[in-house]
Amino acid sequence: MLTIPTVKRRKLTRRNFIKGILATWTFVCASGLAGLKRIFSNPDKSRLFKVEGCPLHDGQLRHQGLDALLDLLAENGVHFYRTNVEHPWGGPSGIIDIDDVVLIKVNCQWKCRGTTNTDVLRGLIHRILQHPEGFAGEVVIFENGQGVGAFDGYPRYGGVYSPWPEIDNGVYVNAEEETLLTVDYLVNTVFAAEPVSSFLLDPIRANFISDSDHLTDGYRKVDSVSYPCFTSDGGHRIEVREGIWNGAGYDQNLKLINVPVLKTHGGTGITGVLKHSYGILSMADGYSGVRHYSESGTQCGKMWVLVRPPDLNILDCIWVSQESLSGYPPETTYRKDTLLAGSDPVAMDYHGSKHVLLPLGGSRAPEHDPDSFSGLINHLTGARDFINANGGIEGKLTNLGDDNIEIISASLQNGNTEVSDGGGGGGGG
Repeated sequence: MLTIPTVKRRKLTRRNFIKGILATWTFVCASGLAGLKRIFSNPDKSRLFKVEGCPLHDGQLRHQGLDALLDLLAENGVHFYRTNVEHPWGGPSGIIDIDDVVLIKVNCQWKCRGTTNTDVLRGLIHRILQHPEGFAGEVVIFENGQGVGAFDGYPRYGGVYSPWPEIDNGVYVNAEEETLLTVDYLVNTVFAAEPVSSFLLDPIRANFISDSDHLTDGYRKVDSVSYPCFTSDGGHRIEVREGIWNGAGYDQNLKLINVPVLKTHGGTGITGVLKHSYGILSMADGYSGVRHYSESGTQCGKMWVLVRPPDLNILDCIWVSQESLSGYPPETTYRKDTLLAGSDPVAMDYHGSKHVLLPLGGSRAPEHDPDSFSGLINHLTGARDFINANGGIEGKLTNLGDDNIEIISASLQNGNTEVSDGGGGGGGG
């Protein structure tokens, strides 16, 4: 969790108190997670939370791996819900409040395993809507595929998929129900009766607007990066850097959850937590050249410092693509059944590349070594240096290297929680 705004003073009604108690009891009865314990971490290191052994998803709204991750976070002082009532995932400094507008950044520029896992996405949305004091805000899934993104599972990206006609001409997403569970299906069918919407930024990526324009959907520039401003289906005027425009000023009930999929990428070695911000900014702002790749890390760092840091990063490693950016064919992907979370994007990408992708080997393996591949080193150090030179993330510096990262790890296979410095945690990668 990166942002902890002032706690709102809300009246705790008898109805909400009872609802909170019931939600707590339901959670405790349904959890089935054993062996988790509170761990006090080293404050000088970046904390990374890791859940391994996520079971094959069974099609339910909840996702067992995601729930285990929220449990692990809460056991270590990072609460998903901001609540007045007691709840295993809640507390007065929690992330999601009852009236928040929650932006969820996903990867939908590709298809197949090259996109964010929509089983995890469904589970995340479900838990937001299950706020123990009720949820009166809006969930907005968003992405800028820079002209080739799509929420219908049918993005067109050159001839990448053309050698496989059934893939090229069909709907395929990263889920157990890979021909069904698109973002559109989640919004229009699964959560049709809920305050859940989506906004594909591709059509507005070349519209640049002034600071005083609160009506037009488009982009604003700050330094050498850019950020979107748009009105959601729920009527919220979202200006990602400033907050929610209310007609006279900005409300700060805007939260950002960053959910990238981990995979290989030419130039930077990987695409992960940092580079996922390329789907927030617009490449039409004039700085596409330096982003590919001489200043990739610095550009990502600017998004964190000058625009908005995510309130939570969840790195999707259910499936990872160690040999293809597109997530296809199947032999270029590998099922890891792992989820990572944290506030330090540099540490998360360092660990993900070294302990998730690199051990899988393959022809791209040398590019996944954050200690030896120059492209990845430049990417990570560029982000670290810019973020840290500008105060870090909420005052905490970002870190590189196993010795500077603390892994708090849980396994759904054995119910254990472990803490380690740097390497694999409960099993590594």
